[in-house]
Amino acid sequence: MATIKSLCIRNITNKITKGTRAFSTTKYVCAKQMTVRDALNSALDEELERDDKIFLLGEEVAQYDGAYKVSRGLWKKYGDKRVIDTPITEMGFAGLAVGAAMAGLRPVCEFMTFNFAMQAIDQVINSAAKTFYMSAGRINVPIVFRGPNGAAAGVAAQHSQCFAAWYAHCPGLKVVSPYNSEDAKGLLKSAIRDPDPVVFLENEILYGVQYPMSDEALSKDFVLPLGKAKVERSGKHITLVAHSKAVETCLEAAKELSGKGIEAEVINLRSIRPLDITTIAASVAKTNHLISVEQGWPTCGVGAEILARIMESESFFHLDQPAIRLTGVDVPMPYATGLEAAALPRAKDVVEATKKILKVK
Repeated sequence: MATIKSLCIRNITNKITKGTRAFSTTKYVCAKQMTVRDALNSALDEELERDDKIFLLGEEVAQYDGAYKVSRGLWKKYGDKRVIDTPITEMGFAGLAVGAAMAGLRPVCEFMTFNFAMQAIDQVINSAAKTFYMSAGRINVPIVFRGPNGAAAGVAAQHSQCFAAWYAHCPGLKVVSPYNSEDAKGLLKSAIRDPDPVVFLENEILYGVQYPMSDEALSKDFVLPLGKAKVERSGKHITLVAHSKAVETCLEAAKELSGKGIEAEVINLRSIRPLDITTIAASVAKTNHLISVEQGWPTCGVGAEILARIMESESFFHLDQPAIRLTGVDVPMPYATGLEAAALPRAKDVVEATKKILKVK
């Protein structure tokens, strides 16, 4: 049976011999496909193997392989002391994890959903985020709080809240929001190695989605820097900035806009705190137009922060039109399928906003 690599090489050769130009995205066609779930699992596995101070704890992470199967196989491989099932008490096991981090271990604390992390927010903010400062730099808290965040599907208001803006508001925390599989693996490995507390906001809808993984990303040494955004698609007419699932929304909109002669530049934030305003500013200087897109609520949201930073900087003078933000509707998430879809920004909303800001029909 021919290998994937040999099939890719044969495909490229056939294109050349037929006189057609080999297209530049060939490496993505040939790249290994991996789901976000498996990328996260791979990151956890590699880091548990690398450092015996790292351990995973949370509800159903061990014998059940995790509520979303992110920790699949890890309990069997590393045992009860490294992968620990906890009682259903977020404040309890989050506090235990923070104490372990203060004592020199490196816990990865999984919340079954960040909506449940509200039970533990005192531990995340008052214990984890503030200790390094309040101890005058003597006590590090190397801990990762991770789990699904934001809108899921058909689970209504108490399971569909985006906490990116909440945690990004708090000094002492780093807040990461990956989009695809490479993001998930590279950013989680960096978060685990970081000396400070990191809130790692995954997306439940994206867990089962496959994305290409480069050879570099498949390596055990692959990490991505926290606080650095990525330009997912280059463009010259307008800048679209998003994180997590909203990146996909922007890419879909950019594809549709391209058919109308409008080339949108899509920026995947990856990190909410620290925020890579430098990459955004460079894009705005090129396109002269800006839209931020997020699934969170509008008031005091991530988009509000981005627009404020642009307004307060030299980037303001590069704008030909006022920057705008597209967000989730300012209501608790409805349960009804139709209302749920209407409560989140969609690709067509991004397209219409772009046409409005560029004054085209």
